[in-house]
Amino acid sequence: MLLTYGGETAADADALRTGGVPLVPEGFVWPSCRECGGAMQFLAHLPLGATAVAVFFCQNDPGTCDDWNAIAGANRAYVLSGELTPAAVPAEGEMLLGAVTALRLHPAGEPTEEPVLGRLGGEPDWIQDDETPDCPSCTAPMTFTAELEEGYDFATSANFGGGGRGYVFGHRSCPGPEFRLLPQQFVRRHHPSLPATGRRRARSPDVTRCR
Repeated sequence: MLLTYGGETAADADALRTGGVPLVPEGFVWPSCRECGGAMQFLAHLPLGATAVAVFFCQNDPGTCDDWNAIAGANRAYVLSGELTPAAVPAEGEMLLGAVTALRLHPAGEPTEEPVLGRLGGEPDWIQDDETPDCPSCTAPMTFTAELEEGYDFATSANFGGGGRGYVFGHRSCPGPEFRLLPQQFVRRHHPSLPATGRRRARSPDVTRCR
């Protein structure tokens, strides 16, 4: 299913959305980047049946931490269950997007006039080569869960490097279970002379994209 633009919604809506605040169980600790130590930015709330996936991404100093790497510790996705309530947001850092956007499910084979902001399930639409990550716990290939476009406009945009996408993968068989975010960006494909790490851009209000 495609995820299309559904307008604005509440910051704590228990529905498909980007931005706002995560809904978490009691005792949840806001994740910190393993590389810089700063609090990560919350990107998306993705309800999946009786659970929800919360997606986080380091934006404390774009281009410094390896946020392009699914297992380096500069991004994370959590599958959460039970009674979920709005998280307490840390006082310092780039923790929240500029606005909250509702995501509507739309059949992938049908046309839509609304901007497409991602997909839920199915197969990933890779910008570059297939980079399906292996589970850090058991090394088995992880399963594609969702794909997020960079955003509808600057206020709602995640910093995936300028026209990039973020791919969410999970592996429910391991204790935890393990979920990860893998960003890709167009610049690495079109400019092979750049290092493979694909550094992120500093935020600029004139760089926006939706598919």
